Amino acid sequence: MCGIVGYIGSNNIKDFLLEGLKELEYRGYDSAGIAVLQDSELSIFKAVGKLENLVRKTKDFHPQGFGVGIGHTRWATHGKPTELNAHPHMGEFSYVVHNGIIENYKEIKKELDAKFVSQTDTEVIVHLFEKNLEELQEPQKAFKATIDALKGAYAILLITKAAPGKIFFAKHGSPLIVGRNGEEIYFASSDAPLIGHAKEVHYLEDGQWGVAKAGSVRLFQDDEEITPEYKPLTLNKELAQKGGYRFFMEKEIYEQSDVITETMMGRLQEDHIEFEELDEDFIQGINQIKICACGTSYHAGLSGAYLLEKLARIPVTCEIASEFRYKDPVLTSDTLFIVISQSGETADTLEALKMAKNAGLKTLSICNVDNSSIVRLADRTILTRAGIEKGVASTKAFTTQVMVLWMLALYFAQLRQTLASEAVVAECKAMAHTPAALKVHSSMHERIRRLSKRYLHGHGFFFIGRDIFFPLALEGALKLKEISYLHAEGYPAGEMKHGPIALADPELFTIALMPRHLLYDKIKSNVEELSARDSTICAISPVEFELADDFIKTASYEHFMLEYYEMAVVLQLLAMEIAIRLGNDVDMPRNLAKSVTVE
Repeated sequence: MCGIVGYIGSNNIKDFLLEGLKELEYRGYDSAGIAVLQDSELSIFKAVGKLENLVRKTKDFHPQGFGVGIGHTRWATHGKPTELNAHPHMGEFSYVVHNGIIENYKEIKKELDAKFVSQTDTEVIVHLFEKNLEELQEPQKAFKATIDALKGAYAILLITKAAPGKIFFAKHGSPLIVGRNGEEIYFASSDAPLIGHAKEVHYLEDGQWGVAKAGSVRLFQDDEEITPEYKPLTLNKELAQKGGYRFFMEKEIYEQSDVITETMMGRLQEDHIEFEELDEDFIQGINQIKICACGTSYHAGLSGAYLLEKLARIPVTCEIASEFRYKDPVLTSDTLFIVISQSGETADTLEALKMAKNAGLKTLSICNVDNSSIVRLADRTILTRAGIEKGVASTKAFTTQVMVLWMLALYFAQLRQTLASEAVVAECKAMAHTPAALKVHSSMHERIRRLSKRYLHGHGFFFIGRDIFFPLALEGALKLKEISYLHAEGYPAGEMKHGPIALADPELFTIALMPRHLLYDKIKSNVEELSARDSTICAISPVEFELADDFIKTASYEHFMLEYYEMAVVLQLLAMEIAIRLGNDVDMPRNLAKSVTVE
């Protein structure tokens, strides 16, 4: 999840590019760079770290008059955050910036007779363009041939000495907007950089590409030229960053369907899982797994433990990092130690990782931030690619962590041959449908919004589930506690009769996760027991439940993990809508911080 900007015009190119990148810095701050083409002179500046480092590097650069420029702020997916890996990437006479992931970059790289200086997938774009230009002798045809060869997700801006005064652009799976104001043309990953500059904008759709010059944008949908559909631009920058949503948390809930695709990209194949981060030598000798994390990441880890044992038939324990540090744990060399952290800076998890390293264990981190402390320390890392999460209450970080663990479970199952090939294919097929399960439908959201007014009082909530839906119940309860400040507890449904059911009365709300494809009859019996004690029941299920006081109907998927993901969205929306009705700050709940870097 990176941010890109572009400009064609006669005002100060540098100022717009840097100001635009500042608006997009929340999308990534591993590195940043700009490239400017004026009078066939190409200038490029890159810096590692936050944008202020690039500002310092360009303080003596003062471009005057007409030119074109592109800029990029990076969230690393391929290659470490270094200056060589920073965008723009260059060929002999062209520069490119790119947001997304090129799945087939390795195959393209093998076919190119070019000198590569970075570890990124993006660099293949500029070298492939120059190769196509040499063969086709026309920049627009060369650009089209280039994007036709790419597989994956991308928003691309390319400038070249072969077509001075122009920017070539393309979108597939990553956001890109083109704006105009008289002769000036603008590009950006979101509205915010364009506010105060462009008067109207066109939001590119997948498959659209084109070429822009001063006062003109030629737009194509595949091979057919089409007319841009310009709309007036909002004047509210914060609203623009939120994409029209009321809160960043709401935006991030809606983004999950897209970011889960990036999590799977290059890893999920039709009949198997690939992890370039792992290999059989690293896995060799592993007979058990220990997962360690805090908070939401712990709930993801607990979900992963169910999946790893179910699919790969390998013993797994999941530990809360703050407890693990002080329990004098038994650590054996045949254990793979997995830590999970959104930020990569969680203090307790980092210290637990150090303990595992000191004990000589193989270590693997699942993280969202490349070059973070945990990533640097772990032997191997699988990035979740969720993009920056601004809401304190984690949503898309959680669902992408669970997806990495699901893929990891299937990867181990392949190596350990614990599943038949038909079962592996079935799991891959289910994973491919996850974006649909995470998609928020307006009718569902409106149903939850209306129901939320019934759950603003009472003396507490039980969130209950069985099997992997138990950790999801824990996560649902945590979401509600974090942002509504109402008391909630997650429980295994079968544990109700072992004490907690004593609390049941009409003022106790039970949120019951009742998937069709995993122990439905068992949890149905547990919910009936609570209903008999007059607990108010909100059932979340694809199966109608006649004893429910409120019922949220989910889709009838054929795999329990697709039910899991849809129910995760329902729980996130329910917590958010209750908190909104209570008048709370959803994005910045009291007493909490996004990254817990102290013990």
